[in-house]
Amino acid sequence: MDIILIVIGFAGLMLGGDWLVSGAVGLARRWGVSPMVIGLTVVGFGTSMPELVTSVQAALAGSPGIAVGNVVGSNIANILLILGAAAALAPVAAPWRGIRWDGLVMLAVSIGAAALILTEGLGRLAGLGLVATLAVYLFATARRTDGSVGIASEPSAPVWKLAAGFVLLIAGARALVIGAVGLAGSLGVPEAVIGLTIVAIGTSLPELTASIIAARRGAADMAIGNVVGSNIFNILGVLGITALIAPVGGGGAVGLRDIAVMLAAAGALLALSAMVGRISRGAGIAMMVLYAGYLGWLAVAV
Repeated sequence: MDIILIVIGFAGLMLGGDWLVSGAVGLARRWGVSPMVIGLTVVGFGTSMPELVTSVQAALAGSPGIAVGNVVGSNIANILLILGAAAALAPVAAPWRGIRWDGLVMLAVSIGAAALILTEGLGRLAGLGLVATLAVYLFATARRTDGSVGIASEPSAPVWKLAAGFVLLIAGARALVIGAVGLAGSLGVPEAVIGLTIVAIGTSLPELTASIIAARRGAADMAIGNVVGSNIFNILGVLGITALIAPVGGGGAVGLRDIAVMLAAAGALLALSAMVGRISRGAGIAMMVLYAGYLGWLAVAV
């Protein structure tokens, strides 16, 4: 039954995430929002809604390991698995000038959140600070007009899909959390490991789908904006809102190993951008191999 719930949850997150993003893009276009802002906020943040709903559900269910592990695991998967898969299909341009500001913001907030997770935890005050930082970032992004990230090939959709997508996300997240908690209990696996693997990959499916579709349509560059925007929202929005609703204690919801991998992946992406300016097919395949190695490391450590 736990596995059935997990499968149902995955399906709800996939369809709900797709509808949410499609509806949000339609709404943003009606409001005349620039393509750059849509790429970094509507698409990047919209595909992070599964992480938000799932982490809140997990925190309310008394499973902080899943809540925090979901965010850390999703950020790792977004870079190594999703960008890797997109680049394996079509090389992804990652010009330093285009992602410098947002990439540095992603790295900075990841370091700050990592310090909180490993020490004091995420209380309501910390959650408020993360959400406030997100608001400042959104305001700064809206004022920029360089158009470095766009989604010109992304089809528009009726705005009603926003509401329908959100309902599916809530239902899918609920099923996924219940199934994941039950599976962890029956297998004797720590909740944080389930959060870092099954739940993280499940809630990253919208990002994976959007990036692969973009690559197949010859718009692989959109994957950069999607992943960077999503990772920023995961840290500031998902962790912040989760902590406001249900504070998460520090000192071990996820370990130093997983935090280090998240920060290393973010740093490697920025290094590739600064030194090469693109992610080749070979680099994409290497990123996917590294992600498989990380999952194997988790399996051995359990």
